[in-house]
Amino acid sequence: MIDDPDDVTVVNVALGSRAYDILVGDGLLAQAGKLLAPLLARPRVVVVTDETVAGLHLATLGEALDSAAIRHQAIVLPPGETTKDVHHLGDLLDGLLDREVERSDTVVAMGGGVIGDVAGFAASILRRGVGLVHLPTTLLAQVDSAIGGKTGINTCHGKNLVGSFHQPRLVVADRAVLDTLPERDLRAGYAEIVKYGLLGDADFFAWLEQHGAGVIAGDTRARHTAVATACRAKAEVVATDERETGTRAVLNLGHTFAHAVEAETGYNERLLHGEAVAIGMVMAFEMSARLGLCAASDVARVRHHLSAVGLPTSPSEAGLAGWNTARLIDHMRQDKKVRDGKLTFVLVRGIGQAFVSREVDADDVLAVLEGALAA
Repeated sequence: MIDDPDDVTVVNVALGSRAYDILVGDGLLAQAGKLLAPLLARPRVVVVTDETVAGLHLATLGEALDSAAIRHQAIVLPPGETTKDVHHLGDLLDGLLDREVERSDTVVAMGGGVIGDVAGFAASILRRGVGLVHLPTTLLAQVDSAIGGKTGINTCHGKNLVGSFHQPRLVVADRAVLDTLPERDLRAGYAEIVKYGLLGDADFFAWLEQHGAGVIAGDTRARHTAVATACRAKAEVVATDERETGTRAVLNLGHTFAHAVEAETGYNERLLHGEAVAIGMVMAFEMSARLGLCAASDVARVRHHLSAVGLPTSPSEAGLAGWNTARLIDHMRQDKKVRDGKLTFVLVRGIGQAFVSREVDADDVLAVLEGALAA
């Protein structure tokens, strides 16, 4: 499991003719020009980023592109989850067309999950599909949202309900850019790393129990190992089920609950996506224990680790209280994983043993929600 942080770890997403690499290393943003050059039909890209990331990293990327003689323009969007809507998508598409992006050109998405999702969706529908490269700048994006080709925007009905699958041609995860993140964002991203251990790798979760605090604090070796291991885990699942028709759904561990909680907050900064996922994973384990699938000690272990690194494990811990369980269930019914009107949950038979179920009784869902809101 241990990776050398002084080296670049290359993780391949094996999708046949659409296979691509994920590069994990230090200082890769400054090398982006030479990394992108072999992929471009012509030496020109349009960078899509947000105001926060632009202030921190756009100059470095620009210098890297200049050094490789790649012409570039940038479109800078507002930061935050509210950018993932149809209005900002329309503005972005107009901006790309204003810059005369051709079908053989490449859009570079530099930012967190919001930028990756909206820029990726724009790239997928612009001229029926243009090239895409991800330069993820958050921990969450590096280990999850930039990998696998999911793109999309939110609507008033729920999260990521309008979107497409559009695989990038390259993902460049520069570990150094994580040093610019607030600790809260690092913790939120760490929740997605924990997810990989809980859904399919008990040994990795045990390793995180020992080294998770170091991953968040910036321990070079621990962070590199955690990011590289998470990337390998997601790449393996995506390669076996690209469009989430089967096994890939396990990557949504905790997300049915999490998306409902996010919808109830209105997708604002009161609750980050990773924080919602942490709460949702605890609920998924609570549901599994209630159904007799896993031991109560597994629930306690998950709750303890997430709490130990500063993540919320219930809505009240996130400062959210007084919610109506019926409203949360209504949000769940809009989840994109609903089939024939049945809610889809990722449950577990223990740590590292996740599976997908559409046979969960509504009374059990209600009981878990009520318990979480009372915690």
